[in-house]
Amino acid sequence: MREADATTRERMAQRLRQGPLSLTALAEEFEVTTSAALEHLQHVAQSVESGAGDEQFLVAPPECRDCGFDGFDDPLNRPSRCPECKSEAVSEPAFRIE
Repeated sequence: MREADATTRERMAQRLRQGPLSLTALAEEFEVTTSAALEHLQHVAQSVESGAGDEQFLVAPPECRDCGFDGFDDPLNRPSRCPECKSEAVSEPAFRIE
Protein backbone atom coordinates (compact mmCIF):
# COMPACT_ATOMS: atom_id res chain seq x y z
CA MET A 1 0.00 0.00 0.00
CA ARG A 2 1.30 3.39 -0.92
CA GLU A 3 1.65 5.92 1.90
CA ALA A 4 -0.73 8.29 0.08
CA ASP A 5 -3.44 5.60 0.23
CA ALA A 6 -2.93 4.82 3.93
CA THR A 7 -5.16 6.30 6.61
CA THR A 8 -3.72 8.42 9.40
CA ARG A 9 -4.08 5.47 11.79
CA GLU A 10 -2.27 3.12 9.41
CA ARG A 11 0.54 5.66 8.99
CA MET A 12 0.75 6.14 12.79
CA ALA A 13 1.00 2.38 13.28
CA GLN A 14 3.76 2.20 10.66
CA ARG A 15 5.64 5.02 12.38
CA LEU A 16 5.34 3.38 15.81
CA ARG A 17 6.86 0.19 14.37
CA GLN A 18 9.99 2.24 13.60
CA GLY A 19 10.48 3.43 17.19
CA PRO A 20 8.83 5.04 20.20
CA LEU A 21 7.16 8.45 20.12
CA SER A 22 5.30 10.59 22.64
CA LEU A 23 1.76 11.80 22.04
CA THR A 24 3.00 15.33 21.39
CA ALA A 25 5.55 14.10 18.86
CA LEU A 26 2.89 12.03 17.08
CA ALA A 27 0.52 15.01 16.95
CA GLU A 28 3.26 17.21 15.48
CA GLU A 29 4.42 14.63 12.96
CA PHE A 30 0.90 13.95 11.67
CA GLU A 31 -0.26 17.56 12.01
CA VAL A 32 -3.24 16.84 14.26
CA THR A 33 -4.22 18.02 17.73
CA THR A 34 -3.04 15.99 20.71
CA SER A 35 -6.64 14.97 21.45
CA ALA A 36 -7.05 13.71 17.86
CA ALA A 37 -3.71 11.90 18.10
CA LEU A 38 -4.86 10.24 21.34
CA GLU A 39 -8.09 9.08 19.69
CA HIS A 40 -6.15 7.65 16.75
CA LEU A 41 -3.68 6.03 19.14
CA GLN A 42 -6.45 4.28 21.08
CA HIS A 43 -7.79 2.78 17.85
CA VAL A 44 -4.30 1.75 16.74
CA ALA A 45 -3.81 0.00 20.10
CA GLN A 46 -7.11 -1.87 19.72
CA SER A 47 -6.23 -2.93 16.17
CA VAL A 48 -2.81 -4.19 17.16
CA GLU A 49 -4.06 -6.08 20.21
CA SER A 50 -6.98 -7.68 18.35
CA GLY A 51 -4.93 -8.48 15.23
CA ALA A 52 -3.88 -11.97 14.26
CA GLY A 53 -0.18 -11.08 14.28
CA ASP A 54 2.21 -11.32 17.19
CA GLU A 55 2.67 -7.56 17.54
CA GLN A 56 2.18 -5.70 20.81
CA PHE A 57 1.26 -2.09 21.49
CA LEU A 58 3.67 -0.97 24.22
CA VAL A 59 3.52 2.07 26.49
CA ALA A 60 6.48 3.41 28.43
CA PRO A 61 4.69 5.19 31.30
CA PRO A 62 5.36 8.78 32.28
CA GLU A 63 8.23 9.19 34.70
CA CYS A 64 9.23 11.90 37.14
CA ARG A 65 12.62 13.23 36.11
CA ASP A 66 13.39 14.31 39.68
CA CYS A 67 12.59 11.22 41.78
CA GLY A 68 12.05 8.51 39.14
CA PHE A 69 8.46 7.70 40.14
CA ASP A 70 6.67 5.82 37.33
CA GLY A 71 3.64 4.26 39.03
CA PHE A 72 1.05 6.56 37.52
CA ASP A 73 -2.54 5.28 37.34
CA ASP A 74 -3.15 6.15 33.69
CA PRO A 75 -0.08 5.45 31.56
CA LEU A 76 -1.59 7.18 28.50
CA ASN A 77 -1.92 10.62 30.03
CA ARG A 78 0.86 12.84 31.28
CA PRO A 79 0.10 14.05 34.80
CA SER A 80 0.84 17.64 35.68
CA ARG A 81 2.78 16.77 38.86
CA CYS A 82 4.46 13.81 40.50
CA PRO A 83 2.38 12.44 43.40
CA GLU A 84 5.56 11.53 45.30
CA CYS A 85 7.72 14.64 45.18
CA LYS A 86 5.23 17.16 43.67
CA SER A 87 7.69 18.02 40.89
CA GLU A 88 6.30 19.18 37.56
CA ALA A 89 9.21 17.56 35.70
CA VAL A 90 7.20 14.61 34.42
CA SER A 91 8.02 13.06 31.05
CA GLU A 92 5.35 12.08 28.55
CA PRO A 93 4.56 8.42 27.97
CA ALA A 94 6.12 6.92 24.85
CA PHE A 95 4.33 4.49 22.53
CA ARG A 96 5.61 1.86 20.12
CA ILE A 97 4.58 -1.30 18.31
CA GLU A 98 6.83 -4.33 18.53
